[in-house]
Amino acid sequence: MVFSSSLFLVYFLPAFLITYYLVPNKLKNIVILIFSIFFYSWGAPRFIFVILGTTFLDFHLVKWMSNTKSLLHRRLMLTLSISVNLGLLFYFKYSNFFVENVNAVLSVFGGSNITWTKLILPIGISFYTFETITYVVDVYRRVHKPLYNFWDYQLYIILFPKLIAGPIIRYHELADQITDRSQNDTIDNKLTGFFRFAIGLGMKVMIANPLGAYADLVFAGDAATTSSYTLWMGVLAYTFQIYYDFAGYSAMAIGLLRMIGFDIIENFNNPYISQNISEFWRRWHISLGRWMRNYLYLPLGGNRVSAGRLYFNLWFVFLVSGLWHGAAWNFIVWGAFHGTFLVADRLFLIKFYSKIGKFPSVAITFIITMVGWVLFRADTMAHAWNFICGMFVFRGGDEIYVTQQIWVMLSVAAIFAFMAYFRSNEPWQHKILGKEQKLSTLVLMTFGATILFILSLSSITASGFNPFIYFRF
Repeated sequence: MVFSSSLFLVYFLPAFLITYYLVPNKLKNIVILIFSIFFYSWGAPRFIFVILGTTFLDFHLVKWMSNTKSLLHRRLMLTLSISVNLGLLFYFKYSNFFVENVNAVLSVFGGSNITWTKLILPIGISFYTFETITYVVDVYRRVHKPLYNFWDYQLYIILFPKLIAGPIIRYHELADQITDRSQNDTIDNKLTGFFRFAIGLGMKVMIANPLGAYADLVFAGDAATTSSYTLWMGVLAYTFQIYYDFAGYSAMAIGLLRMIGFDIIENFNNPYISQNISEFWRRWHISLGRWMRNYLYLPLGGNRVSAGRLYFNLWFVFLVSGLWHGAAWNFIVWGAFHGTFLVADRLFLIKFYSKIGKFPSVAITFIITMVGWVLFRADTMAHAWNFICGMFVFRGGDEIYVTQQIWVMLSVAAIFAFMAYFRSNEPWQHKILGKEQKLSTLVLMTFGATILFILSLSSITASGFNPFIYFRF
């Protein structure tokens, strides 16, 4: 079940909200937990027991770790919890990839292949694994006390609005809200939350989906014979698709959580106006960037190391980030690609950008990002190589017609993606999306959100194309 489905919008969401608002405060967490378990079980009934089992183990390990004063015992429990969670992630997400590559090496030397049963990837396993790690590490560092009720911890992990596509919420940022949300349980938050949800739904359904349909046609073709113009149009469509899809899902999650009293961080902040790749990663998937910084980059030494080690750390963190996104070589290369540009930013690129001005810097960064998205979207490295080469040889060839609808959606996508380029627009965006609004503004926002919700639902029912692009995460 995904947010942009008629099943969720027409049945699940109304049933959840009505039940949640009607029950007394002491039962609200139970309602969220029951609906979250049902939400996940609908799409992956066999894997719900994996989550329930690992959370039971982690809860007790972390509780024991918090109560003991022995540094050795605390480290052992920390290591055990992280090992179990990363072990499950590796088993489900990377074992197929590992076996395939081992077999490829064995075949070169005439060896026999390893027999292995293909595993199905549990939806959202990367997200809830990272959140489990934040729990055990935050408690180990004594950033926050552990939860003393198992069902509260279960709720933190399986909270359905952020379960399958993030944002990745660090434990200490959400812990107190699990037990007490009275401060955020206001009618203003419910209305602005609905507005955020409707905005995200519109981004996903009305912009990302049409562009995704065209991008799929281009990427499904033979990149070696397709014209450069069509290849550029295909990756441009995908560049906007993945932004409006992912940012749309994050907006829906933020809106849903705000409607039930949770306050979480933003996950996107106009990434395509970035003037370098370093800035892009401060604006794109913010929660992942913060996770990588706090739980991988800083433990590796952060900035408190030699220049050579610093550059390696940056590159390695993004190599891991690429692998986190998917078990395939193109994701690994995509991570290394971005890591290389982060190192180049530190060495000379940011100085170069400062000399050529804002507009050229944004344009160059956007093109670099587009090339990176080819690596991210392509099925294989050979496909990605042919696609990128075809983009830059500027040749003729097979073309896929760009319909009027696609031109309109590209124009709309570009306007909203780049409008914050002008400094006066970015504060205005933050104000519109904020929680503090006048009564007249709330009325207008609610009316607009209702219209957008109806239009998005109509678009879903009228179209058979509604992809879920995070199945590999």
